[in-house]
Amino acid sequence: MKFSRRQFLGAAPAALCAQTARPAIDRRAVVERHNPVLRAFDGRSPLSVGNGEFAFTADATGLQTFPALYDQQMPLCTMSQWGWHTVPNPSGQGPSDLRLAMFDTYGRKVGYASSSDGQAELFHWLRENPHRLHLGKIGFAIEKPGDVAAAVQTLDLWTGTLRSEFQWNGQRVVVETACHPKLDLLAARVRGRVPVSFEFPYGSGAMNAADWSHPGKHSSREAASGANRLDIIRELDRDAYSVGIAWQTAGEMKREGPHRFVLRPAADRLDFVCEFRRAGRGAAPLPTAEETLEASREHWSGFWSSGGALDLSGSRDLRAQELERRIVLSQYQTAIQCAGSLPPQETGLTCNSWYGKFHLEMHYWHAAHFAMWGRAPLLERSLGWYSAILPSAREKARIQGYAGARWPKMTAPDGRDSPSNVGTLLIWQQPHPIAMAELCYRAHPNRETVDRYRDVVFESAEFMASYAYFDAKTGRYVLGPPVIPAQENHPPRETWNPTFELEYWADALDTAERWRERLGMARHPKWDDVRAKLSVLPVKDGVYLAHENCPQTFTERNRDHPSMLGALGVLPGTKVDKETMRRTLRKVFAEWKWADTWGWDFPMVAMTAASLGERQLAIDALMMDTPKNTWLPNGHNWQRANLPLYLPGNGGLLLAVAHMARLAAFPKSWNARWEGLG
Repeated sequence: MKFSRRQFLGAAPAALCAQTARPAIDRRAVVERHNPVLRAFDGRSPLSVGNGEFAFTADATGLQTFPALYDQQMPLCTMSQWGWHTVPNPSGQGPSDLRLAMFDTYGRKVGYASSSDGQAELFHWLRENPHRLHLGKIGFAIEKPGDVAAAVQTLDLWTGTLRSEFQWNGQRVVVETACHPKLDLLAARVRGRVPVSFEFPYGSGAMNAADWSHPGKHSSREAASGANRLDIIRELDRDAYSVGIAWQTAGEMKREGPHRFVLRPAADRLDFVCEFRRAGRGAAPLPTAEETLEASREHWSGFWSSGGALDLSGSRDLRAQELERRIVLSQYQTAIQCAGSLPPQETGLTCNSWYGKFHLEMHYWHAAHFAMWGRAPLLERSLGWYSAILPSAREKARIQGYAGARWPKMTAPDGRDSPSNVGTLLIWQQPHPIAMAELCYRAHPNRETVDRYRDVVFESAEFMASYAYFDAKTGRYVLGPPVIPAQENHPPRETWNPTFELEYWADALDTAERWRERLGMARHPKWDDVRAKLSVLPVKDGVYLAHENCPQTFTERNRDHPSMLGALGVLPGTKVDKETMRRTLRKVFAEWKWADTWGWDFPMVAMTAASLGERQLAIDALMMDTPKNTWLPNGHNWQRANLPLYLPGNGGLLLAVAHMARLAAFPKSWNARWEGLG
């Protein structure tokens, strides 16, 4: 079966991994018992509809009527994978003009874009541009939140439909909102006579991705329109896109400002659709609201009926119901936010984090779980992007004196690495494409898969082998300095041989050699030599260190990611001594500053515990009561005020659950039942 880039539901039903001859899981019952229900305007937990390429986040009215209630908590945005904006460059300089910080690398100088010294304007412009764009606000033309009463809202996960009811102006209003599964298009069916406004902002890298204070910096030009249709050309500096609005019930559209259009229904019903199109795509006939709602119903029922499923309803542990809720909602959130043609930003298509750019060290946590849940095509949609930026990744490696391709850390569709005093020195994103390509091969073990990703796999391995330095005195290969490990609070000039990265280097080089063998090629002598002579994992006082040069065990820096645990669980642990790792796990549980961790750390710890047979610790890690493990009613993993959702936490949870299912590592009292996982 072939799947286009725009096709979101790519996953055929996976072979069921039934533990016993139990009845099939009632998937619809599992899903629907976790439909989010809101009874007020909840600024932290709005609900979204989407398809992986496009998403729309609504307030309690089912549209974006009162964005001010949400801007400081979780903004209401309309976002796409292609919707980016770049402000004019005040310095007139480009990436090649940024002076690099030079780091001694075993007798040679290697430059990194890690310093803003003397070039702060250029440094920050490069970080902030391009930024992801809020494409437009679609809301009811209601002036005050207090005018809306008795609001009740339910997201029907099985159909992907958001149903909202409220009282306004003496009438009961019912709204059904859905996203088309294959188009960047929102549909709404409104029962009640309420005008709808369409408004468009200038671009911004802020969390709400919008600047409403400079109407003169952009234009919204009406294009040719037919009956019951309006097309708008949007221009922001050198960026442009278009909007098509069509309504299937009687109504009148009027322009009421430079960037505001209002559709007023002629009766107590209004059906409309609004499509956003990238520049270069001409206007085309639009589906009706009813057709879109039906397409959404068909699409989502197919999604939930395929791939993996987990039922914890028979568990005696009181935490099981909450864990099941998080699992169901994480499948939905990652499907609409992380299953697109680009690696997702950490806040997906909901709002901006780090200017809307994506962090490639997080790509694995966002999307690897799709393959483990029988939905590998959803991972493959973004994995192909690495091939597109391969030339620039090769050039980055060449400039630094390495072979192969060095992948960026914080980037946008162009693949340019954003300057950063931390990000440019990370290396743990380098093996990710190899690991994710291998997951795709396991799902589709054929020559077509190997041919599709071979260049990405081989160029990644070439860089990794080139990056490792051979210390002739000790007869071993060393990673760094300079390097910043996954646990980012270590100085690059004083850090080498981080535990997680050593294990990842070994595993990825092993995998790359298998890809050569699948193609009938001889093993690569350099890759084998690096793999065989990699430094051992650093140990002190009977536990693994974050890296070899830690002055003590991790007690001095027991915050951020306890990444040494990832060497077993996330990775197979071929270099790991299990009893040493068990002591490390218990020390982390006892001493780590959990409030200073991140959402994917809890799944990582759970995977390590499961690999060690520590079933109860695995559950305790997933359900830890600490701020960064907060899960909101909409299924988002809250982190802090300016990072109100964190999709690596959602993807990490699904990865950990699949890992636990594969190892049958749920405690027996949980009575966990699963299909299609592992």
